[in-house]
Amino acid sequence: MNAASPSATPPAKLASVMAARRTPEQVRARRTLVWREMLTSLWAPLCIVAIVLFPYTVLIEYVPTAASWAQPAMKGLGLLMVAYFAALLVWRNVSPKEKQLRRLRHEAHELISENERILQKPAVREKVSPAVAEQIAEQALKVEGASAAGDSDALVREVKALEALTTQHLGAFRKESAADFVGGFVKMLLVALVFRTFIVEPYRIPSGSMLPTLQIGDQVFINKFIYGVRVPFANVVPFVIVRPPGRGDVIVFNNPVNEATDYIKRVVGVPGDTVEMYDGVVHINGQPQARQLVDGEYIVHNITDSGQWYDQQEALYQENLSGVPHSVLQTPTRMPRHEGPYVVPEGHVFVMGDNRDNSSDSRHGLGVTGYGRTEFVPYGHIKGKAMVVWLSLGYQGLFHGLFGGTGLRLDRFFEPVR
Repeated sequence: MNAASPSATPPAKLASVMAARRTPEQVRARRTLVWREMLTSLWAPLCIVAIVLFPYTVLIEYVPTAASWAQPAMKGLGLLMVAYFAALLVWRNVSPKEKQLRRLRHEAHELISENERILQKPAVREKVSPAVAEQIAEQALKVEGASAAGDSDALVREVKALEALTTQHLGAFRKESAADFVGGFVKMLLVALVFRTFIVEPYRIPSGSMLPTLQIGDQVFINKFIYGVRVPFANVVPFVIVRPPGRGDVIVFNNPVNEATDYIKRVVGVPGDTVEMYDGVVHINGQPQARQLVDGEYIVHNITDSGQWYDQQEALYQENLSGVPHSVLQTPTRMPRHEGPYVVPEGHVFVMGDNRDNSSDSRHGLGVTGYGRTEFVPYGHIKGKAMVVWLSLGYQGLFHGLFGGTGLRLDRFFEPVR
């Protein structure tokens, strides 16, 4: 190994040396290669949808009327990305040249990254001369050039040459330490946990308690930060970020009576409210909430515990809950004459399902303590506000004949949750 003298200048980072040596033509070729690799990755369609989905979600939350044009645009983009993904999948697997180049480029990228990772360690930089780093950088640029040119033979040849240089000069440092592996894993885990805990989390609708607003099999995104940063397991929200939960919000929460289960329901009462129902009409603090009958024989599709779909006939109403219009279902023959009063304590909300007579909600002990026992949801158990349906695997979607009546519901894509 070429050792540096104690007074020698440590070698610059490999990326810096390569950047300094690239000609304008090499810079352009590298930029083209980077864009090509990104756009031909199977992650590309998913990333495009994810990037556009964030402003879309913000738009429909704060400008609800925009959904009339934004949702069709998002559906069109979603279908285009599905076609894009399918085309990529076919092309990447039927083209022998592309398969070979993708494998070789991956090997080249991993080898250059390994050299960069080794050379940036202080202990290695003290022992390796700048001349060695220059030599490795020069060969790495040849690998990069062959990769950008799409020349398989040249890429194989240049990768072998770089492999030989790496083994000769950095062989003693090539074995990745347990600390390196654990450190990389922990970083990825932390990023995933922070994103899921504080920003956005997916949730699948498992039952018909929120019909017709949310269909069984809908996959929704939950806004985790709108109400405040919830501390997991401690079930506390130290401070509010945007606003506290409001009437009409559809929320996902950790059931305070059975913490192994998450529920999704609509907030009907906030702290200090007195909630009552007379003949199915919600009254808040003595004020009836407007509603009108839309269809007395409305059919929705529910599912049994064994996965069998069945038709459920209910009366469909349009309800306006403190300025939040939404649809609800009720069974006229089952509606109690009077329910309540339910007085909502501080730091809690009162929730109900939109499928009013088929919902284990606050009126019925959140499905655990049973009828006659009122259970409120503490703020600290609320995971977030349901914002948008990003995928739906439900009744009579695409390919439903292959999966017992369950298929891909394109009509539900990017449906705002109201």
